Amino acid sequence: MAPFPDFPIPADELQRLRDLERHGLEGTSPTPSLTLIVDLASDILEMPIALVSLVDERRQWFFARAGLEATETPRSMAFCAHAIAGDSMLVVPDALEDPRFNTNPLVLEAPHIRFYAGAPLRSPRGHNLGTLCVIDRRPRQLSERQVRQLEGLAALAMREIEWHHTSLLCPVTGLHGRTMFFKLGEKELARARDCQRPLALVNLDIDNFRQVNNRWGHPAGDQVLHDFCQLARTRLGADDLLARIGDEEFGLLLVDRDDRGAVDLAEDLRQCAAAMPGIYSGSDYRLRLSGGATALAGRDRNFADLFYRADRALYLAKGNGRDQVALLQV
Repeated sequence: MAPFPDFPIPADELQRLRDLERHGLEGTSPTPSLTLIVDLASDILEMPIALVSLVDERRQWFFARAGLEATETPRSMAFCAHAIAGDSMLVVPDALEDPRFNTNPLVLEAPHIRFYAGAPLRSPRGHNLGTLCVIDRRPRQLSERQVRQLEGLAALAMREIEWHHTSLLCPVTGLHGRTMFFKLGEKELARARDCQRPLALVNLDIDNFRQVNNRWGHPAGDQVLHDFCQLARTRLGADDLLARIGDEEFGLLLVDRDDRGAVDLAEDLRQCAAAMPGIYSGSDYRLRLSGGATALAGRDRNFADLFYRADRALYLAKGNGRDQVALLQV
C-alpha cells in the first residue's frame, strides 16, 4: 500500500495543543447536550457518522460520537488533522478521488470513508481544538444550507465544550485545582525538556487569610480570592498557568522563565497585592503574600519534584516572618 501524505501542522500548533490540554477534557464524559448535537448532525445532514473529534499531538479522539464504535485513531490518519489547519470547513466529496486520502486505511478499510465534512471547533483563544465532522460511506456534496447547518452545530458544540470546561474549574476563582495542575505541570515539564526551554514555578500563599473570613465573612474572603486572581492574570503570560492548589494557596507555572524571572514576578505580585483596594479598604488589613520560587533542574524526575521544592521555599518564606518570597535552587 502506498503511504498517504503527512498531515499539515497548524502555525499555532504549540499554543493549540496547550489550549486543548488546559480544557481538561481528556478522561471526562461529554455532556448530554454534546451527545445530542452529534445525533442532530447525523440526523439533519442524513449522515451515518457524526463526531466531535479533538486532535492532540499524536491522535484524534472522539469526545462525542454517533454511528461509530472507535474512540480514536492516529493523527496521521485523521481527516480532522487537515481540517484544523484551516479557518473554514473542510469538505471531501470523494476520498478515493482525493490524493490526500485515497491511500488512507480509513478509506480503504473500515469505516470506508468516502465523504467527509469537518467544521473547526475554534476556542475563545483562537485555536482549533478539533472539529464537528460528518462522514458517509458514499460520495456526496453539501448544499449551502447544509454547510450553514453544520457550521451552526459546530458553534453550539464549541459552546458546550466551553461550558463543560467551566464546570471543571473552581467556582470562586475560575481556576484549575491541584490535581489538574499536576497533570498539566507534567505536560509542561516534558515540553520544556523537549524544547530545551526554561520553566519556573511559584507557590503563593495569602498570609493570615482567616482574618478576612473572621472579620468580614466568607463572601468577603471569596472577593479577596477573586481580586487576587484578577491581579495575577494581569502579570502572567499567555502560556503561563495559574491554579488554586489550596484554600488560599496558588501555583503559578511560568513558561520560558528562569528562577530569577519567577522571583521578580512573585515580588511584583506581592507588592501590588499589598496596595490593592478592595472590600477591606478603610481597615488596617492589607493583602500580604508569601511565596516560594524555583526552576526546573536537570535532576527533577517529574513535576512533583519541582512542585515540592517550591513548597519548601514557600514554607521558608512563611517561617522567616511571611510577606516575602524565598528562592530554592538545586
